Amino acid sequence: MAYIGTKPTVGNFQICDAISVVNGQAAYTMQVGSVNVIPQSSNHMIVSLNGTIQKPGGANPSFTVSGSTITFASNLATGDVIDFIQILGDVLDLGVPSDATVTTAKLANSAVDLTSKVTGALPVANGGTALTSGFANGITEADQWRLTANITANADPITSNLERVDTSSFGYIGTGMTESSGIFTFPSTGIWLIRATRLSEAIADDNVLFKINVTTNNSTYTEVATIIQCGDGSATGGNSGTAEFLFDCTDTSTHKASFAAASISSGSSILGDTNNNYTTMTFMRLGDT
Repeated sequence: MAYIGTKPTVGNFQICDAISVVNGQAAYTMQVGSVNVIPQSSNHMIVSLNGTIQKPGGANPSFTVSGSTITFASNLATGDVIDFIQILGDVLDLGVPSDATVTTAKLANSAVDLTSKVTGALPVANGGTALTSGFANGITEADQWRLTANITANADPITSNLERVDTSSFGYIGTGMTESSGIFTFPSTGIWLIRATRLSEAIADDNVLFKINVTTNNSTYTEVATIIQCGDGSATGGNSGTAEFLFDCTDTSTHKASFAAASISSGSSILGDTNNNYTTMTFMRLGDT
């Protein structure tokens, strides 16, 4: 590659610490900053002895190198002076890059060890205020509740026979929802998926409804999703169904959810069980509001 002006100089250039000659001694240890250094070979060095550059290799070299030891062809004597030893470095060694010169494109994939190399506070992306809001780091809240007994009459909201699922092997993520008198409070703001799954039985010509209701003022609730079972007109029948809603919870003190049972005639019911998920309410935080 051609250059305008002087061609850039590359390499890991180092000047060794001053070495005092010992009378009758040919071998000396090379150091930089009092730390032993090992040249790639004698050809990667410039050595000046008594004002004369020494021959590095080939036939009859003026010195040889083994590890961090330089050995002159003959013993030095009092009065000899090792003017300097310059180590040029590997011809492919660019040395230590200057600040702000290494770009992302120059780093190989998987080149950075996150365990030992990434320390301190991580940056926040996408306008978030914390790691959980700034990066796509998975679901941070997920919870599931259920009916523990059948509902045989209309209820808006459903205020009893509600429990967090506690069957063996169940697990939830984060703080989880809190419930009081049928009102569900979210542990944090965000876009939440609310899913209702209902198992029901309806007598002939009856309709059984299971509703998701939400409020944004902690007072007025709006029906946002409904599961309907319509009786077949001839006999009692069973039915299952699911309804869901994406809820934008911007304030946990005012934005809440509840569930309702409606249009239940005598003989119809929404089924619940304390050991099985017949009718469930699932909450999952998908991301920031």
